[in-house]
Amino acid sequence: MRLTHPSGTTSHLSYCTNVHPAEDLEGIIGQFDTYAVPVRDRLGASVLGLGLWLAAPVAAELAADPALRGRLRDELSVRGLEVVTLNGFPYRSFHDPVVKHAVYHPDWTTRERLSYTLDLARILADLLPGDAARGSVSTLPLAWRDPWNAAMAGQAARRLDELAAGLAAVEAETGRTVRVGFEPEPGCVVETTAQAITHLAGADTDRLGLCLDLAHLACAWEDPAGALKALRAAGLPIVKVQLSAALETGEPEALRDYVEPRFLHQTRTAAGHRADDLDEALERGLPAPWRVHYHVPLHAAPAPPLTTTIPVLREALKELAGGPEPLCDHYDVETYTWGVLPPALRPRTTEQLAAGIADELDFARTELRDLGVTA
Repeated sequence: MRLTHPSGTTSHLSYCTNVHPAEDLEGIIGQFDTYAVPVRDRLGASVLGLGLWLAAPVAAELAADPALRGRLRDELSVRGLEVVTLNGFPYRSFHDPVVKHAVYHPDWTTRERLSYTLDLARILADLLPGDAARGSVSTLPLAWRDPWNAAMAGQAARRLDELAAGLAAVEAETGRTVRVGFEPEPGCVVETTAQAITHLAGADTDRLGLCLDLAHLACAWEDPAGALKALRAAGLPIVKVQLSAALETGEPEALRDYVEPRFLHQTRTAAGHRADDLDEALERGLPAPWRVHYHVPLHAAPAPPLTTTIPVLREALKELAGGPEPLCDHYDVETYTWGVLPPALRPRTTEQLAAGIADELDFARTELRDLGVTA
């Protein structure tokens, strides 16, 4: 969906399709009819934005074949769908029974990660609407923190230089600008905005910047105003914002129903205690309160004593979109955990999932409208 900031800047609001498991072109196109078109209809939107997730094999096929890219663009257009952002964090197999640490591989020390990301940039340059100012691709924050050493840091720095050069080549060839945003996440080499400033120092900030996931920001117990002020001072652009909410509670035992085997749910306490997964945090009995990297639906508060980090999301949006000029123009709702919620909270049908996604987007649209960002 397109909204307009009081400055006149267009803001793009989408939902991320990494919530769906398809990893081939036919399956991806099938998602459009099963989910995206019903979501668009529920919202009464003439055009719905998608933050596409393309697994590495299908991305390689699309990047190599202009005719396939043309087909994908046409399949989107005929359904009233558009794409200005891609999620390039999961490489493939994001809906395997167990994902956990595998989502961080290949990392930014490898040529595989570079090639995948440049494939996405080439695809996005062709998918972008003609009047879109730019495209964005989100990616992992270099690597999981262990192992990490000076040699790996040097390899990653070289890959980022190659990435910036590759993005410049895509722009020279297509006339379209695509930027890549590194997404701080608990447990990674870049976990906080301060670490992003350190590790991306010297990067080409015309093409590289930050993907700010608001659940991750909350789990790091960062102050949104302070974090954004520091990013502006460092000249590090916010390429993309992922609208997401984490779990929060002062009574951790209430979280036991959220333990599940597929994804990592890094847990952080207000006092700075850390666990890499929710079951570990419960076993160790970390002191409350906790925030847990578990993306939960934006619009639906869990049963007490659980709550979510929606207040952090609101504080961040006020800084991002509430000023005279927006700090970002790409907003992607990224709740990929619908299928691993406690059984009583999971959608049972495709219609229920489409309705939940639509409700999240309506929630996000309302939050932005309250800041003066209107249709």
